[in-house]
Amino acid sequence: MRREINFAYSNAMNATLYVGNRNYSSWSVRGALLVRQSGIAFREVLLPLDTEEFAAKIGAVSPTRRVPVLHIDELVIWDTLAIAEFLHEQKPSAGLWPQHRAARARARSVSAEMHSGFTDLRSSMPMDMRGRHTVPMTPELQADIARIDALWNDCRATYGGGGEYLFGTWCAADAMYAPVVSRFRSYGVELSPGARRYADAVWQWPALQALAAEAAAEPWSLDLGV
Repeated sequence: MRREINFAYSNAMNATLYVGNRNYSSWSVRGALLVRQSGIAFREVLLPLDTEEFAAKIGAVSPTRRVPVLHIDELVIWDTLAIAEFLHEQKPSAGLWPQHRAARARARSVSAEMHSGFTDLRSSMPMDMRGRHTVPMTPELQADIARIDALWNDCRATYGGGGEYLFGTWCAADAMYAPVVSRFRSYGVELSPGARRYADAVWQWPALQALAAEAAAEPWSLDLGV
């Protein structure tokens, strides 16, 4: 079941974002948030994970056989951070990265940490936007949660004075942590008051609410083993 969504904005780029299920694909959620924020005209093609359709089609659109992957004009951009950087170059006015250098450097650092780290969180708490689960709280999982809680509070205290998000206004760093917010909701994770306020603000971001509604309407179910 291939689903296409067209987003009409105000430029002539020929762009297609290939994604997986909203409910389960955290990186697809990040990619969709980034492209929607950029304001470029694009269509979105959903290939359901762990299906014959995905296996048959993904190799033709993604060199890594993973999603998200952005096709724009004659370019193919895979990996979510690469997509963020490309979109920032194309649409710097969209605010994908903070304007000021120090904040921008920190935003890229915390995004890269999310990109490469928190392996125990990812393996123990697979994303399930519409689900509710409990899992054993191992020391390794607790360490990942504590690091994220501290990171959110530090970014908010240092750079977040201009708004509700890590760097005041919404940016790519918030998109990178949006699926973590979803995971914390799904698994009932307790957070410090400051981190909880941030998580609540992220969950109410209109583009994330739209993706959550799309996830709730999806017909596919996967066995996550939790």
